[in-house]
Amino acid sequence: MKRVLILTVLCSTFVTAAAALHQRHSHRPVQRMLSMHTMYGVDGALVGPTNPIRGIAGDELPWEVGQSTHGELDSNGRLKVHVHGLVFADDPSVPPELRGTNDEEFFRAVVSCLTVDGSGALVETNLTTEGFPASASGDAEIDAMVELPSPCVAPIVFVIAGSEDKWFAVTGAETEED
Repeated sequence: MKRVLILTVLCSTFVTAAAALHQRHSHRPVQRMLSMHTMYGVDGALVGPTNPIRGIAGDELPWEVGQSTHGELDSNGRLKVHVHGLVFADDPSVPPELRGTNDEEFFRAVVSCLTVDGSGALVETNLTTEGFPASASGDAEIDAMVELPSPCVAPIVFVIAGSEDKWFAVTGAETEED
């Protein structure tokens, strides 16, 4: 009986070790694909449907982004975006009562990748998260998992409305003042 028990424990240990070794070698480690410390609010020629980015139209009014908005996308599809101060711009096209505020109850994020389809053609893939609560001052914490295609090349992250598929902010920065 002792031999059977010892043999069972040894076999169980061997199977567990073999499974762990297989798992370690069959999966790539999680890596940071994209780290952003700035985002660009929809503005100018990007406002509205005329010049969409990756098939996503900009909102019909300009937005501005607080300086502390940042985020990251990992190779396992983990997306974190800390949104601070994403509000309607102080712009003549924005009604005065909306300037400096956010009128959306939720923000969502979109991860857009270029990938290759079954025929070998390059295609865009847009992956949208669920909504995350957003304050009137334009603050939100987006923490989501998305199913990234393989490969996922040239990823772009958008913050979009909770109620419609229009973007307010996108990875990028304005390098000089107007």
